[in-house]
Amino acid sequence: MTDYGAYEVVVGLEVHAQLLTKSKLFSGDSIAFGAEPNTHVSPITLGHPGTLPKMNKKAIEFAIKMGLACHCDIEKNNHFARKNYFYPDLPKGYQVSQHTTPICIGGFVKIKTDSSADPIAIGSEGDKNIQLNRIHLEEDAGKSLHDVDDEYTCIDYNRAGTPLIEIVSEPDLRSGTEAFAFLTEIRKLVRYLEICDGNMEEGSLRCDANISVRKKGDNKLGTKVEVKNLNSIRNVKRAIEAEAKRLIELLDAGERIIQQTRGFNADNGTTFAIRDKEDADDYRYFAEPDLTPFHLQDDFIETIRRAIPVLPEQRIKNYISEWKVSAYDAAVLTGEKNFADYFEKIISFLPSPPGEGPGVRPKAAANWMIGPVKTWLNENGKEINEFPLPPEKIAQLIVLIDSGKLGFSMAVSRIFPQLLKDPGKNPEEIATEQNLLQQSAVSDIGPVIDKVLEKFANKVTEYKKGKKGLLALFTGEVMKQSKGKADPKIVNELLLKKLKS
Repeated sequence: MTDYGAYEVVVGLEVHAQLLTKSKLFSGDSIAFGAEPNTHVSPITLGHPGTLPKMNKKAIEFAIKMGLACHCDIEKNNHFARKNYFYPDLPKGYQVSQHTTPICIGGFVKIKTDSSADPIAIGSEGDKNIQLNRIHLEEDAGKSLHDVDDEYTCIDYNRAGTPLIEIVSEPDLRSGTEAFAFLTEIRKLVRYLEICDGNMEEGSLRCDANISVRKKGDNKLGTKVEVKNLNSIRNVKRAIEAEAKRLIELLDAGERIIQQTRGFNADNGTTFAIRDKEDADDYRYFAEPDLTPFHLQDDFIETIRRAIPVLPEQRIKNYISEWKVSAYDAAVLTGEKNFADYFEKIISFLPSPPGEGPGVRPKAAANWMIGPVKTWLNENGKEINEFPLPPEKIAQLIVLIDSGKLGFSMAVSRIFPQLLKDPGKNPEEIATEQNLLQQSAVSDIGPVIDKVLEKFANKVTEYKKGKKGLLALFTGEVMKQSKGKADPKIVNELLLKKLKS
């Protein structure tokens, strides 16, 4: 029986992120998704003789932005190279990429992971910095379509020339779980920076995994296998786990591992061979003669640095220290930039209540975001930018609850759904129309309490003899008779006072 625990898995990821520029890397062709095949092409995209490429400045800015966010060194002297290989979706017969001078060098991405549930993994709980080798610019290839014609493969060149950054990690990952966490952080970063939409289903974020295994304690890397074109974060994890098991079983049986490029069958969870893996020499790299080298000035880099928004890691720290939000809630709130922005806008509309700490109302805002708001988004398959209520409406609800005029459960079950139908109204207006405002005056609540205590006179006797749990019974009955309009806090205060007399 194979002892999987005797082996260590070593993984490096190559993540391709399609940049959110309006045009291609070296031409003015659109990169908009979903157009009819071969409509976003030109002689430059198709590599016609006599055409010359022109560099897209916005793509350079986006690459630098990602590099700075990943703590990379920015290479000031850059040039492109031709990566030569023949494949039908490569119209020029070569790909223009960066080879010897990647625009971003080194750096790291911090992940938080727990690999205890991974059958083939070294335990790695908590924070871990995954070192990067490089981030470089390159153009995308076209797309082969195998299901359009029964007899032929069709080619769509709309994607050819689309600007990409390739984020290449060092072989620092030790499990599918860590790879899942790394790719999740990469997706979060590119969306925060607004340089890529991170949509793996549409191919704007793609991942190749380089996987090898070795005996624990062995420092020499094993023969690697590359699994290509993984189209979801979950499938990256599944492919690594499946391929690691296959490699371990080969070694355990005394067989030799062949360096290969493989694909992943998501239906049955297995990998399959595509071709023997090429080495860098096979691509015959040489400097791109049609593009001049470019030099980056310090002030250009600093301008980009100043434009970087507050990133998730810093936002989490701010939420915990300044607003007393729990670590878990802070992580959920910062998962998407627009979601975190919405949360912060709610807080900007909340006045600080006198005599209370700074975390009181932010925590209420966090509860609304993670509770009712996120539930609505999930049920309707929407993003926060499609949410029908502006942040100030949620702030008004929170103030209404804090003032004692409305209970949280009533706000969620009655006011919130009505606001979604009619965003033009304010919460207090709806509560007044539906006669839902809480009774907070002693003159309103006192008679109801007297009636309840009279109804449960025998229970009052038991309470005074020590059955303090009966307080919940009295409170519930008061709330019931007031039809939920009594302020629970005042109800409890008055009940305790009357029960002592």
